[in-house]
This record gives sequence, structure tokens and C-alpha cells, in this order.
Amino acid sequence: MKVTEDIVYVGVNDHEVDLFEGQYLVPGGMAYNSYVIRDEHTAVMDTVDARFGQQWLDNIEKALQGQKPEYLVIQHMEPDHSANIPLFLEKYPDAKVVATAQAFKMMGQFFSLELQDRQVNAANGGELSLGKHTLQFIFAPMVHWPEVMMTYDKTDKVLFSADGFGKFGALDVDEPWLCEARRYYFGIVGKFGAQVQAVLKKAAALEIEMICPLHGPVLKENLEYYLGRYNTWSSYEPESRGIVIAYASIYGNTAKAAEYLAEELQKKGVEEVVLHDLARDDMAEAVEDAFRYSNLVLASSTYNGGVFPCMRQFIQELTERNYQKRKVALMENGSWAPVAAKTMAKMLEGCKELSFAENTVTILSAVKPETRTQIEKLAEELA
Repeated sequence: MKVTEDIVYVGVNDHEVDLFEGQYLVPGGMAYNSYVIRDEHTAVMDTVDARFGQQWLDNIEKALQGQKPEYLVIQHMEPDHSANIPLFLEKYPDAKVVATAQAFKMMGQFFSLELQDRQVNAANGGELSLGKHTLQFIFAPMVHWPEVMMTYDKTDKVLFSADGFGKFGALDVDEPWLCEARRYYFGIVGKFGAQVQAVLKKAAALEIEMICPLHGPVLKENLEYYLGRYNTWSSYEPESRGIVIAYASIYGNTAKAAEYLAEELQKKGVEEVVLHDLARDDMAEAVEDAFRYSNLVLASSTYNGGVFPCMRQFIQELTERNYQKRKVALMENGSWAPVAAKTMAKMLEGCKELSFAENTVTILSAVKPETRTQIEKLAEELA
């Protein structure tokens, strides 16, 4: 498909993948995006997953209409974007590869290549003239690998944003951008908020009319919306006022307490209340919601002198991604020595700008009238 008069999309849709990066559920599949910039000197932007190498080459050949590509620009070395570098170089023996020095180092780790005079080291802020089009390279280390760069086409005012502004889902699946883009961001890029902020500052100096990511749709309209979302996410500010209740229950009693809290909050007029059963729900969805909303309730059974395993994983997922700037409430259950609240608070010690609810709920085996009283007090505080 045409992106602009000279830029053509040559990526592929993947409906075979079940887990992206071996961990994220992608029922809508994935898109691996690649682009051709047709000019006096033609450039191809990135490759696609190894399983789609021939389809990608066919797309390039069709887009070029008999012209030979002179450059392959590699912005990111994850295999879903770099796997077909050898295949491309074999088909186009005169083409050169443009990438950062760090990317070329990784290239040597992934492949056995003799690039020699086919290697073009991109400089931060450096430019490459294709004729009518001039590409400017913008280094974006740790967004989300150290070798990453983005590329700005100064002619068409297009930002090729590497993994930035991407989302889960193939392009032939019709779904809103926001939810799957948020889940993608916090799952994959969430730890690196400071680095994303640095890139956003660089982007603010550019006149951008279109964003071409390596996953998800080309963004052509209302770019302030997408840039604004990334600014909120990367600064760790809550996106919405609301309460997420994430629970880990063994026999269902902690779940009943969590459900009762949700009911009480809704009675008190809290419109956004989200429940997550951490043993059954998609963990990435729960993480996404924890970052989306302003308040988080952690409810866990005591287990082996700590917390239930899925709660431990959930808190680790949050702390790995620099969870901060939220209010947290704790609910624990235990039949003889409840310590889950103490354990969860300890696990969150390293998080910045967290405040904790004054009321902590302790359930002794099952929900009783005295338990409901505790939950009602917590609901009053949170509401």
C-alpha cells in the first residue's frame, strides 16, 4: 500500500504467532512493518520475521517495479525486524546496510556476514540523501534496545519510529489502537520511561506529519493524541482515575473479598473499577490496567510465608517497569499467620511516589461480618 507518493508499505501480517516475544498473547496476530522509499537511490526500512522472508522480498520487488534497492536501513536488531538481512543481501549483492555501530555489533552476533564496504555507520543526527528524500537518523538507545535508532524523512515529514508507537495485532484486524498499544507499551517499553521522554523531546523539534512504526498501523491523523499518550505513559502518570483490584485466591475466599470491595466502590459512585483474577486473566492486561488507573488494590492469600505465586509475579512485573505515582491498598488472607500484606508492601519498597491506604484488610480464612466492615472502611477511603 502507498504511504506517500514515494513511500510504500511492504510489511506482512502474521496470524500464525500465538505468543509474541514468547510471552504476550496476540489473538489478533502481529504486523511486521517494512517500508520502501523510492527515489534516485532507493532505501528499504527494516526487514520482517524470518518466517515471512520470501513474502517480504516479493513485496519489495513489486513495490520497486524493476528498480534495485541501494540501502537497507536497520533501525532495530530484534529478530522480528532483522532476521532477513542475510536473505536481502544475497538477493541484492550491491545494496548497503545502514545502522548504528551497536547494531552492526549485534548483526555479527546474529549472523555470519562479511559486510566490509557494504556497511554504512549511521551517526546520531547524521543524514543520508536518497535524491529527493533526505533521511535524518535519531538515536533512541534503550527504546527499547541499546542499538535502536529512528529515522526522519525530511522531505515527506515521516518519522520511522522503530518499535515506538507500535501495537499488538495484524493490520487486517479491525480494532481500536489504544488498548493494544497500551498493553504493548507497558509490556515491552514500560521500563524505559526516561529514555522515551528523551526521544519525545527530540521528536518535538521535528515537523512530523506521519508516524511509521515497526508494528501496528501507520499513524496519519491527530498525531498529538498518540504523542500525548506516549508522554503520559512514559512519565508514569495515571491515564484515568479508577481502581484496579488484582487478586490471587486459592479457594475463592480472597476472591469474594475482592468482589465485595468492587461492589462497595461502585455503590459509592466509583465508575471505573476493574477486577483481575491473576491466576486466570492475561497478566499483560492486568499490568496494563495497573499503569492505566490511579489506584491499585492488591489482594492475596498468604502462601508459604509470603504471597500466592501469581501475585508475586504480578508485583515483579510492576516493579520491573518502574511502577510509581499511584495509591496502593492491601488485602491479605491467612488461616493461621497472615503475612501477605507485609510481604507485598516489602516488594513495593523500591517504587517511587507510592502512597498506601491507611486501611489494610485482613481476612482470617473466610469473609465474615467483621471482614465486611474492614472492606467497607477501605472502600470509603478509596472512594
